[in-house]
Amino acid sequence: MKLSIVTTLYCSVLTIEEFHARMSHVAKQLVGDDYEIIMVNDGSPDQSIELATTLFHQDQHLTVIDLSRNFGHHLAVMTGLQYASGEYVFALDDDLEEEPEWLIAFWEELQRTQADVIYGVQQTRKGKFFERWSGAAFYKLFNCLSDVKIIENQIMAKLMTRRFVDALLHFKERNIFLAGILALTGFQQCPLVCKKTSKGRTTYTLAKKIEQSINSLTSFSTKPLYAIFYLGILITTISFFFLSYVIIQKLIIGTILDGWTSLMAVMTFGFGIVTAILGIIGLYLAKIFIEVKQRPYTIVKQILCHK
Repeated sequence: MKLSIVTTLYCSVLTIEEFHARMSHVAKQLVGDDYEIIMVNDGSPDQSIELATTLFHQDQHLTVIDLSRNFGHHLAVMTGLQYASGEYVFALDDDLEEEPEWLIAFWEELQRTQADVIYGVQQTRKGKFFERWSGAAFYKLFNCLSDVKIIENQIMAKLMTRRFVDALLHFKERNIFLAGILALTGFQQCPLVCKKTSKGRTTYTLAKKIEQSINSLTSFSTKPLYAIFYLGILITTISFFFLSYVIIQKLIIGTILDGWTSLMAVMTFGFGIVTAILGIIGLYLAKIFIEVKQRPYTIVKQILCHK
């Protein structure tokens, strides 16, 4: 197999047919009939799996993987990569914000650079002010805390060689951040600037974005734990000097500082710091708890395949 195309389905009923038609047309231009399209249904609540099944019976190049429930976008992509057999693998979203026709530019850039990965980046992040600002803040914070550096404004679209995909699949993490795992895998990777359109709808709520950001940071950085250690030393040092000052006031000068309000403020602030510290430690313990159980990160309910 020369080319595998991997995408995920979630609330995709409005785009599946157009995506399939356009993607098939581009693939045939590049490699003739030597390609496959893999659609992974990530527990979509709409009629996506029914539409994909209908297309499967019409197209011998199509494989449909139906997961037992919703496991998350990145884990569904990793599942699709497991079943991809192509010499080259093109992964992208099916919402048509990432255009199937990009494959031609990605293919040409891969041949020109001889890289193992060509990944798409947005020159300007799409969305309103808050979405752009929060996205930029996340990338800056991630690169500041993590030893693995990632390029800002990456998108799902990427063309990969077989050896890179094989290396990528060695990662078995349950809480996965795909951009970080890609960077951690290594090999030669080159960005390609793409203009991603907006269809005005997204299944990524603010809560999901916050959860993904926390998972990403705690998966790739132990610096918050070191920060807690240094914060503890700093607070202990300040407390020591403050206690020494109070003792001197009492024993030498003979006065005790007034300030019930300030005392309560300091205690409240201290309790806040302790709570935050316990919360950060709890996040890392939760990740350890999830990983050590070695549960499968997705469960496949059925596979529709012509092979």
